[in-house]
Amino acid sequence: MDFEAYFARELDGVREEGRYRVFTDIKRHRGRFPHATRFVDGGTQAVTVWCSNDYLGMGQHPKVIEAMHDCLDECGAGAGGTRNISGTNHYHVELEAELADLHGKEAALLFTSGYVSNWAGLSTLASKIEGCVVFSDALNHASMIEGIRHSKAPYKIWNHNDVEDLDRKLAEYGPDVPKLVAFESVYSMDGDIAPIADILDVCEKHGAMSYIDEVHAVGLYGPRGGGVAEREGLMDRITVIEGTLGKAYGVMGGYIAASKDLVDFVRTFASGFIFSTALPPAIAAGAAASIRHLKHSDAERELQRERVAQVRRQLDILGIPHIDNPSHIIPVMVGDAKKCKMISDWLMDNHGIYVQPINYPTVPVGTERLRVTPSPVHGPGDITRLVNALSEIWSQCELARMATAA
Repeated sequence: MDFEAYFARELDGVREEGRYRVFTDIKRHRGRFPHATRFVDGGTQAVTVWCSNDYLGMGQHPKVIEAMHDCLDECGAGAGGTRNISGTNHYHVELEAELADLHGKEAALLFTSGYVSNWAGLSTLASKIEGCVVFSDALNHASMIEGIRHSKAPYKIWNHNDVEDLDRKLAEYGPDVPKLVAFESVYSMDGDIAPIADILDVCEKHGAMSYIDEVHAVGLYGPRGGGVAEREGLMDRITVIEGTLGKAYGVMGGYIAASKDLVDFVRTFASGFIFSTALPPAIAAGAAASIRHLKHSDAERELQRERVAQVRRQLDILGIPHIDNPSHIIPVMVGDAKKCKMISDWLMDNHGIYVQPINYPTVPVGTERLRVTPSPVHGPGDITRLVNALSEIWSQCELARMATAA
């Protein structure tokens, strides 16, 4: 077999469909983000980033930067090993304590990313609990799906946010069958929010464990940033809360929070934890500083909500179609992969506006979109430039508009 020819053919097919992904080479500037520098064709371009998951701008917060500098000077660069073999730095221990406190749980466990925490957490629980059946929301993240598949446990997919369907599927199994229900709080592509209380009612009715992914919610929702479950007073009813340190907290890493024994169980049996080098101590120190700040400061969350509302209002006035949802994520709907990529390129080349096109397999074919994430560090002028540029390209492409707001 000509392997290189095969690779080239497959890549050509992706390019023809308009969904070939190109990395945008940018440099963020401390104190100026979301304004950044793009490196392209041997030169540079000033850009405004509108698709970052650094939702609150905490990646440049002085407290976070200072904590990382101090730890770097104190401890050096890397952790030096896995958590089991010399890699557990005191900053990891402090961060896990902060996370357990954030979610009102007995313990927490750090991973190198949110992807790994889902993959390792779900695969370990589902594979090691004999006879366990997993019930997965139809729109769960790829990391959750991969963890469930890797476990080789039987699983059922329930219709997205459909509590009645979950109830029916759970009822197919008797009370002696261990059950694990996996779902998200904020779904990152449509921005919808799960009916958490109703899902937990059904879990408790059938004696099922609950596993919630709050990666797009931690830091952003709840009085201390504990996520949607904290906002709704439900954290104590959830078996496992999973989150990330790489989005609203502005740093890197993932984690689970749960009972002491459950966390110890995953720590003991999860290969994705056992055989991974620990996060650099400076990363842990920065994440802990970010969490501590957002436990006590609501200013960043309040300003972000204002910016999200401002963008939505201006999109409505100009009739730019976007999914109306209760979260901070604004999906601007294009519905065609090639046009979505073309619009993204045009915004960048003509206005220095960076919004990444979201195409299949991240979203279904025909639902391609630009995923806009306003933050407290976007100013009113940034918003006006974004919306006016979108309106201009919408007219050029003769794309349909919504009925404009009165």
